[in-house]
This record gives sequence, C-alpha cells and structure tokens, in this order.
Amino acid sequence: MNDTLTKAVLSERIHERVGVTRKEAGELVDSVLGLMQEALLEGEKVKISNFGNFVVRDKSARRGRNPQTGEPLIITRRRVMTFKPSQRLRDAMNNR
Repeated sequence: MNDTLTKAVLSERIHERVGVTRKEAGELVDSVLGLMQEALLEGEKVKISNFGNFVVRDKSARRGRNPQTGEPLIITRRRVMTFKPSQRLRDAMNNR
C-alpha cells in the first residue's frame, strides 16, 4: 500500500471511483487544488466540511537562536498556512 497520496494517485482514484477519463480526473484535481491555492493566496479561509480548515496566518518577526551555534538572530516575518482538522476527521483518525 502506498503511504503517500500524490496528485497522480488522487487522479487515478477519482478515475476509478467516478468513472471519468484519466485526463478529466487529472484536470479536476488540478482545478480544485488551483482554486484552493488562489483562495489561500488571497487570504481567504478554505473550509471543507467534515475534513477541516486551511488558514493563512501572518507571523511577526521575532528573536531566535541558531541551534547549531547558539548565536542570536532575527527570524523574519512570514506567512504560514495552518490546517485544523474537523472533529469528524479527528474522531475517524482516533477510532481506527
């Protein structure tokens, strides 16, 4: 069993379950992921019912330390994406 769900594997599974062509399944996956990416880049939250929420957050600059040398440094401000799974997904993961 493959332990990584790639775009190719996702497209293949959609092809098998839905019955669309491989090309159509690939285009569908690309479209959905593209729409999600556009929304996140615009600062929108992506909420998928019974799965979870993807949110982009701004993190401020802060002081840090190089773990190898112990030397202090400034960690620049940046944007990060977080994922919070839905309660249903958490329950399903914990009841396997």
